[in-house]
Amino acid sequence: MRKLAVLVLAAAALGALFAALASRGGSPAAAQASSHREAPLISEDPSADNTDTYAFRSPDRPDSVTIISNYIPGEDPAAGPNWYTFSPSARYVIYADKNGDGKPDVTWRFRFKNQAPVAFLQNTQQSYTVTRVDGNSSRVVGEGLLTPPDNIGPRSTPGYHALAMAGVHDLSDGSKVFAGQRDDGFFGDIGAAFDLVAIRNGTGASGGGKDFFAGYAVHTVSLQVPLSQLDNGSNHIVGVWSASERPVVKVTLAKWRGRKVLQKETEWQQVSRLGNPLINELLIPTQLKDKWNASDPNKDKQFEQYYSSPILAKLLNQLYPQFGPFQENNRTDLVSVLLTGLKEPNLNFTGNTLADEIRLNLAIAPTAPVGQGNRLGVLGGDLAGWPNGRRLEDDVIDIAERAVGGALIGHSLPLGDGVNANDVPYMTSFPYQADPFSGYDNTKGLQQP
Repeated sequence: MRKLAVLVLAAAALGALFAALASRGGSPAAAQASSHREAPLISEDPSADNTDTYAFRSPDRPDSVTIISNYIPGEDPAAGPNWYTFSPSARYVIYADKNGDGKPDVTWRFRFKNQAPVAFLQNTQQSYTVTRVDGNSSRVVGEGLLTPPDNIGPRSTPGYHALAMAGVHDLSDGSKVFAGQRDDGFFGDIGAAFDLVAIRNGTGASGGGKDFFAGYAVHTVSLQVPLSQLDNGSNHIVGVWSASERPVVKVTLAKWRGRKVLQKETEWQQVSRLGNPLINELLIPTQLKDKWNASDPNKDKQFEQYYSSPILAKLLNQLYPQFGPFQENNRTDLVSVLLTGLKEPNLNFTGNTLADEIRLNLAIAPTAPVGQGNRLGVLGGDLAGWPNGRRLEDDVIDIAERAVGGALIGHSLPLGDGVNANDVPYMTSFPYQADPFSGYDNTKGLQQP
């Protein structure tokens, strides 16, 4: 069979067309943050946009690992009558790499379906299926599960917390799952950070920042997996990342019984991925951001130069020469932290394969309840925090700025964005992220006198 033509069409939410050469149309603006609107193409497809990925041993259930993958940046809770939901045409994916080769050993795939509308309003409760893949073996581990509705208001969604907690389900593989709207657990002064790394107060270490994400929500896919299923039994380190995919239709012109016929084949194309936070925004050049999103972690060696010669270090030298100098090249410390794990000291080293993953050493016990760990993680002496896994309370903006500034190579300037915690407390049990704000409360609105 000879391929004479290939047309690649990617179905996308709200009619967006995604492919390598797809034309781009306008879309509503959304938030920017830790992988919020981080690349040109995915910024036009917010319902498939990874915003943050977390992986940590569950403090209240230390025999389990919690993996949280958030999507859809900047959800305003009052944005009806078509509120935010998972895209029925997308596939949301969580991966676990148990042997350090940058390839998944365990995969969970999530597909969502809409429910019938209510009067003139969208029904934000969705049903979904969870499929688990181990090697070449695939099985459905949850089917007909329901998300809670979005938090619309006291008339539409009374007793919201109970509605939300009814969205925690047991899967047949021994895991727990939650999928639905949550308060965005990420915190940061994004308005300042993306204004050429502006710092409102001093070096950013003593507060004074504005948390852009206060009052905004995300849609989350959260798993709580038995630790024994992720522990490889040797170095006890698992690598985690998440992604989203869109269906791609390939149309080929072929010969069949002497005649030319069109053949269609549907495949899944990755449109977003996320392991460590802030990588695509701060390290990958703009012209390569879409390529990074579409590639797999085991191919990350092609991006090594942007870790070893970070753009941010050069920018810090230009903007803040009084705090420098910041080392711009030969940053083996950043390559180690982000692409292989730390070998010296041996915290979460997984081998020589360069792959952007959240590496979690399962032999390190939780050090505090959710929300109460040292916000600076390993830099603050708390080995259960990022870059060993990532907890909700880990202040990844401050940690990343200090790491790029040279905290691991003797330059310990306390850089930061002045926002040190989430605007609301996290829950102490799964799914941990707080209930989303009510659309009726409209915390971002100004009530007229």
